[in-house]
Amino acid sequence: MSDEHSTASDKSPDLKARLKQITQPLMDSLDSKIRDQVDHRVDERVDQKVEQSLSARLSVIERAIADLDREVKELKKKATP
Repeated sequence: MSDEHSTASDKSPDLKARLKQITQPLMDSLDSKIRDQVDHRVDERVDQKVEQSLSARLSVIERAIADLDREVKELKKKATP
């Protein structure tokens, strides 16, 4: 009986190695597809965040320019009699 047990336990690592060898191409393919999808979504999300950030900063700059423009116009009115 100990011969049967040792034979079964000897085959177990071989079976695991063979199963891993058979499934590895499938796992690599799935990994690649998932990575592509995640990379694409991350790129989209980063683009959205950058766009939002730039838009917010641009609006602040536009308001500052408008404020400066008003101040310059007021100063010109005061400077000219």
